[in-house]
Amino acid sequence: MKDILAAIQSPDAVSADFAALPLPESYRAITVHKDETDLFDGLATRDKDPRKSLHLDEVPVPELGPGEALVAVMASSVNYNSVWTSIFEPLPTFGFLERYGKLSGLAARHDLPYHVIGSDLAGVVLRTGPGVHAWKPGDEVVAHCLSVELESSDGHNDTMLDPEQRIWGFETNFGGLAEIALVKSNQLMPRARHLSWEEAAAPGLVNSTAYRQLVSRNGAAMKQGDNVLVWGASGGLGSYATQFALAGGANPVCVVSSPRKAAICRAMGAEAVIDRSAEDYRFWKDEHTQDPREWKRFGKRIRELTGGEDVDIVFEHPGRETFGASVYVTRKGGTIVTCASTSGYTHEYDNRYLWMSLKRIIGSHFANYREAWEANRLVAKGKIHPTLSRVYALHDTGQAAHDVHRNTHQGKVGVLCLAPEEGLGIHDEELRAQHIDAINRFRNV
Repeated sequence: MKDILAAIQSPDAVSADFAALPLPESYRAITVHKDETDLFDGLATRDKDPRKSLHLDEVPVPELGPGEALVAVMASSVNYNSVWTSIFEPLPTFGFLERYGKLSGLAARHDLPYHVIGSDLAGVVLRTGPGVHAWKPGDEVVAHCLSVELESSDGHNDTMLDPEQRIWGFETNFGGLAEIALVKSNQLMPRARHLSWEEAAAPGLVNSTAYRQLVSRNGAAMKQGDNVLVWGASGGLGSYATQFALAGGANPVCVVSSPRKAAICRAMGAEAVIDRSAEDYRFWKDEHTQDPREWKRFGKRIRELTGGEDVDIVFEHPGRETFGASVYVTRKGGTIVTCASTSGYTHEYDNRYLWMSLKRIIGSHFANYREAWEANRLVAKGKIHPTLSRVYALHDTGQAAHDVHRNTHQGKVGVLCLAPEEGLGIHDEELRAQHIDAINRFRNV
């Protein structure tokens, strides 16, 4: 790995130099173990500790297949799917790997007693398999996490509809929280040249997810002037939704849980901010009963911030805790677009407020190839910025996942893999200087 890192850091290394580097037999990776899936049996979700289940292991380099690439990972980041994997909720990911392994002899590589996790990376291509022409060893890349087979016509118009659609590093093996990752070559995209490795790795999954959910015609198709309610507006996903709303001429109504998070939203340019903890919204009377009076109080507060208007779009991802309120406060004919469900998957709402007011609920999951490219292009052009707040060493990934699980983080939490320190890999200093305040925004609050 030392020779690989030296080549990456050399200003003189060319593609042939990377192609000539011998691949190591093994590499360090963050894993969960199949024989530990009962580790947290009997514990409440909040009490499950990723620091106990995530391991730093030395694992063999996987065989490279057609249409694939091996990438030296300089940096990655922690997403909520890494938290789910680490606490084995809603179910252990080994079931995903077993089902994928039955698809073909090549897919069988993924069905292992360990799972290398992680759905983001920034790094350098080391090898490409047969049939790969767009990328070569030495290319600096980021990877989106959509893994599809594209053998069914169902996915040809929208790759997210492919019957064999999976999220790399969550429903497949050999993910990005490692020194080397295996990806399909069509996951690769050029990395932003004005960002460091850890900054470039941060947007990935959440940026593309927010783009499809909010901007794309497959999601809410946001337009100028829309009022957009963004839950968790300073978090890993919501911080990108807030940026897209502002960049697209919409009016984000940012919901956060602390004064510090409110300050971050205002620093991004949002004017309408609700600190739900300070205003003590309690949407549930008890575990089984919601409180419509709180929905109404919440809606009244939104109208105070929008000049009397209800929201056109709700950017939903907390799920059970907030969904009833989200449906209620959306304007007549408006849209609730939902992905994830970090507070619970069983959503309850009063259907009268949906059906009689002609509202729509749209399910959204990651992004198709084109949406991921468009979202990444906006990062590369300095239109959307990484929301990186803190960076951990690879061996501290358990702590990083613990922070995300407990919601003690801001924005995105990065992980250095091969990169020996932060701040490396920046090529376009001029563009960086133009946006340095935005790039550092989540670190400075």
